[in-house]
Amino acid sequence: MSKRDYYEVLGLSKNASKEEIKKAYRKLSKQYHPDINKAADAADKFKEIKEAYEVLSDEQKKAHYDQFGHTDPNQGFGGGGDFGGFGGFEDIFSTFFGGGGRRRDPNAPRQGADLQYTMTLSFEEAAFGKETEIEIPREEECDTCHGSGAKPGTKVKTCSHCHGTGQLNVEQNTAFGRIVNRRACHHCRGTGKIIPQKCSTCGGDGKVQKRKKIQVKVPAGIDDGQQLRVSGQGEPGVNGGPAGDLYVVFHVRTHEFFERDGDDVYCEMPITFAQAALGDEIEVPTLHGKVKLKVPAGTQTGTRFRLKGKGIANVRGYGQGDQHVVVLVVTPKKLTDRQKQLLREFSEISGQNSSDDQDGFFSKVKRAFKGE
Repeated sequence: MSKRDYYEVLGLSKNASKEEIKKAYRKLSKQYHPDINKAADAADKFKEIKEAYEVLSDEQKKAHYDQFGHTDPNQGFGGGGDFGGFGGFEDIFSTFFGGGGRRRDPNAPRQGADLQYTMTLSFEEAAFGKETEIEIPREEECDTCHGSGAKPGTKVKTCSHCHGTGQLNVEQNTAFGRIVNRRACHHCRGTGKIIPQKCSTCGGDGKVQKRKKIQVKVPAGIDDGQQLRVSGQGEPGVNGGPAGDLYVVFHVRTHEFFERDGDDVYCEMPITFAQAALGDEIEVPTLHGKVKLKVPAGTQTGTRFRLKGKGIANVRGYGQGDQHVVVLVVTPKKLTDRQKQLLREFSEISGQNSSDDQDGFFSKVKRAFKGE
């Protein structure tokens, strides 16, 4: 079976630069390596990609290939050897996992992990904010060994197997050539250190689990699902690195009367037919106390009134929301004989016939369905 053009294999043009060749190889080798890609043809594709890179990454071999192609009897390409200046397969994995081909120093300072805490608030607490104390479980430096992991009076030694790097290079000869694979040192568990006598308190970890009390200031206007970052209150850093952060996620309970939409508050207020028809001044509860609301005569059910500034403060300080009051005219379910008589008199005086009105309404519905 004839070989594909090496430039075609890497998806490049013949005037591709060395950097473009290297970039294409990194991308494809990660995509088709058999340890990652379990497709049946992945191994063959990986071998083809590797062979193409070995040729095109070497200036002398590339010049021969550009002149003679696959027909040059003196090429002698393919087969064993390592990855031609790329640093071996270890560099592929280092690049894939963000190492960029450099060894990670296990003794370098590293930031601690972030933590998350869920806090439940009432509707009013979310609206006005509060200061509270929470208790979270997190790792702290062991007081006995001061974070070294070693028994007091003993010392930590550098791992003699990895020489303090925390990693070992394992070479394997495969059908694709010699592969150099980088792995965490199993003697020191990737730390680069050996602890001959471990601390009895932490077992050599240098950290213990504790419950930490933290003061949290909940800002006014916080909403359900929002979070607050408390800087430096996460897990402690490693090797002198900075601590992580604590993220407090808020869950706000619903209210039996108020509903929230952004910074605005909504509520429904029942009024009687007489209040709607004649007008009235009613008392409306708000988050800021009771206020008077004037209902004009002839108000229809569903009419909405706005109480400016009676909503919730914006959590970022951008003003104050409003409260919207929707009035609902309540129809009485039980009427006395006197009430019924008065309503009939009102209907007669108004010239309204409830039966005629209903007939007219249903006639309109029928005509709508018939398309009249």
